[in-house]
Amino acid sequence: MPETQPADEPNHEPTDVTADETNYLVGLNLTDRRVVVVGGGTVAQRRLGLLVSSGAKVHVISRVVTPAVEGMATAGQITVELRPYRDGDLADAWYVIASTDEPETNAAIVAEAERRRVFCVRADIARLGTAVTPASAHHDGLTMGFLAGGQHRRSAAVRTAVLEALQAGVVTDNTEPVEPGVALIGGGPGDPDLITVRGRRLLARADIVVADRLAPPELLAELGPHVEVIDAAKIPYGRAMAQEAINQALIDGAKAGKFVVRLKGGDPYVFGRGFEELEACVAAGVPVTVVPGITSAISVPSAAGIPVTHRGVTHEFVVVSGHVAPDHPDSLVDWSALAKLKGTLVLLMAVERIEQFADVLIAGGRAAETPATVIQEGTLRTQRVLRADLATVATRVREENIRPPAIVVIGSVAGFSSDAQ
Repeated sequence: MPETQPADEPNHEPTDVTADETNYLVGLNLTDRRVVVVGGGTVAQRRLGLLVSSGAKVHVISRVVTPAVEGMATAGQITVELRPYRDGDLADAWYVIASTDEPETNAAIVAEAERRRVFCVRADIARLGTAVTPASAHHDGLTMGFLAGGQHRRSAAVRTAVLEALQAGVVTDNTEPVEPGVALIGGGPGDPDLITVRGRRLLARADIVVADRLAPPELLAELGPHVEVIDAAKIPYGRAMAQEAINQALIDGAKAGKFVVRLKGGDPYVFGRGFEELEACVAAGVPVTVVPGITSAISVPSAAGIPVTHRGVTHEFVVVSGHVAPDHPDSLVDWSALAKLKGTLVLLMAVERIEQFADVLIAGGRAAETPATVIQEGTLRTQRVLRADLATVATRVREENIRPPAIVVIGSVAGFSSDAQ
C-alpha cells in the first residue's frame, strides 16, 4: 500500500499563521543521518514511520511517549530519551522536528537549530520554523509533496485526490507501454472498492481482460473502449476444457504483444486455480505478475458482522471448498476431523450440497445447535444474511431460496453480528 504523510499540522490550531509561498520544496537524503524529534506525542508519532523508512537514525527526546513510539523504540527502530529538552540536544543533527506542547520549548529548539544551521520543523506554529513538512505520498516509486502556504487541509486534500487518481488509473504516471505479459489479479469479494490499489492500477493498463463470473463487473465498466474483455465463463469447449482454454487465451494474448489481466473474484490462490494459470504461463515463457486479492472467506463474514476469530471463543478457522460432496471419491477433506474442531468453519461453494455438509458434521460430533450463517452476495448492496444452526441451516437455505455466490460460516462466531449488544 502507498504511504501518506499528513501536512504539518500543529497540536492546537494557531491563530497567527499566514499563507507563505516562499518555501522551497526539496527531497532530503537522511539515510544513516541523525534526526532529532523533540516530543513523543501523536504529532511526532505520525512522522516517525516515514523518517524510519527513509533510513534516518531517529532520536526522540520527550518526557513521555505514546505506546506506539515506545513500541518503535523497543523494536530498535528509533532511540528514545525520557527527559525534557536541553540546549545541546541537536548536536550532529541533520534535521529536527520540534513537536512538544510547550511553545517556549519549541521556540528554544528552533533557536538552537538556527545556531547550528540545521533545518527545523516547528509543529505548533509552522511559519516560525525553518522547514515545513509537506503533505506527501509514495506511489509505485514516485514521491509527491504538496505545500499550500500553511493551508494544511488544502494540501492534504489535494495530495489525497492526486494519489487516488493515480491508484485508480485516472491519472497515469507512466507513458511507457506495459510490457507484454499476464497479471493474475484478485478482484476481491464483490464490491469494486475492495480490489487492491495495485490491482486497480494494473487493470487500468490492460489490453485484454479475461474475467471470471465473480469478478466485480463495475470494474469492467471503467475500462476504455480499446480493451478486449473475454468472459471466462463463456470460453468454449465445455467444462472439461474450460481451464485449458483460459490458459491458452492468456498465453495467446501475451504472445501477441498484449498486456493481459486475468481478473478473478476474491484471491487468485483461494480455490481460484490461479497457480494452474501461472504454471501454464511460465511453461509457455510468458512473464506473470500475481496481485493478491481480499478473499471472500474472511471479508464476506466481516461484512455480515461476523469475525472468523474472536478472543476467548475460537483460536482457529478453516476454509473448505464445497465443490464436491463429502463422500465423493475426489474429495480431499477429512470431514470427521473437521467435525471435531471447536473453531470456525468457512465453506465456499457449499450451498448446493449444504444438507450433506451439515449432516456429516453433526454425525462427526459437531453440536446440532452450533450457529450457522449463510451470506449471499456478500459486500454488495444485494447482500442477504440467513442465520440458523447446523440442524436447520439446510432447510432454511431452501426455504429462503439462497443461491450462489454464498458463503457458509459455522461455529460460535456465526452467531455474532455487528449490532449485537
